[in-house]
Amino acid sequence: MQTAPAGAVLLWTDGSGMDIFLQQIINGLVLGSIYALVALGYTMVYGILGLINFAHGDLVMVGALVALTVLQAFFGSTLPVPLAIACATLAAMLVCMALGVTMERVAYRPLRRAPRLAPLITAIGVSILLQYSAALVWSKQYISLPEILKPEQFTVAGATFTDLQVFIFLLACGLMAALLWFIKHTRLGKAMRATEQNADVAGLMGIDINRIVAFTFLLGSALGAVAGVMVVLYYGLGHYYMGFMLGLKAFTAAVLGGIGKVHGAMLGGLLLGLIESLASGYIGDLTGGVLGSNYRDVFAFLVLVVVLVFRPSGLIGERSGERA
Repeated sequence: MQTAPAGAVLLWTDGSGMDIFLQQIINGLVLGSIYALVALGYTMVYGILGLINFAHGDLVMVGALVALTVLQAFFGSTLPVPLAIACATLAAMLVCMALGVTMERVAYRPLRRAPRLAPLITAIGVSILLQYSAALVWSKQYISLPEILKPEQFTVAGATFTDLQVFIFLLACGLMAALLWFIKHTRLGKAMRATEQNADVAGLMGIDINRIVAFTFLLGSALGAVAGVMVVLYYGLGHYYMGFMLGLKAFTAAVLGGIGKVHGAMLGGLLLGLIESLASGYIGDLTGGVLGSNYRDVFAFLVLVVVLVFRPSGLIGERSGERA
């Protein structure tokens, strides 16, 4: 029987290999829920504009660094930790939403009728601009989270998890469920779906297309900011370049599920997190650590290649012709 880590709450354990499997499942679900939140920003913008917003990962980075700055400012104060995290999250959301709307208005809206390549290159340029602007503001050094959290550990069947991991997973699931309800049952959500189907016809029916597109960027940026706060709380670090790989993996998750489909982004994010965790854990054991966590990015992009080759529309996406 395994011994629980110091400070852990031991619920149940056994000596079989099931504990390793459960540990990887837990890690994968937490990681996948973060990927899914970021992937929603990609898939909502693509669904309405047909644009891959490669700067979205860097919006997440900005949200993470803003949250870190606020948490450092509150460190040592008498403000309760949950309230400090709530303030940091709110600040990150406001900054990211302002950046998202500005990005759409200044960089993407003038190119809405341009050839596909123009907004794509612009998105890459905006991504680089955000990265090096963040480097000027926060420097190129890693920024550490103050020791404001002391997660409690639990052990079930030999697998260890914390209350922070449970909180991240449940919050992500709650936000995704709320987004689905909003899109399906509210007037604004129905306008988003109509714009996705055919923007020109939606405009003729009285829908303000510019307002809907701006709101989509606003909503995706807010979710990205929350994901950035989750990353900071989970890993305890922030860096001006952290959004690049996170954005690529979230894009992979969106493609895996079916880009343009909100529920596809959710499914793809969770699956990608599980694939990464299980592959890095089990393949690492089989190869004696030669191929392990250091190669988890390889597994993620291998999934992208396989999906693009065998099912370009994603797991639940529908094959469709090129938009006019």
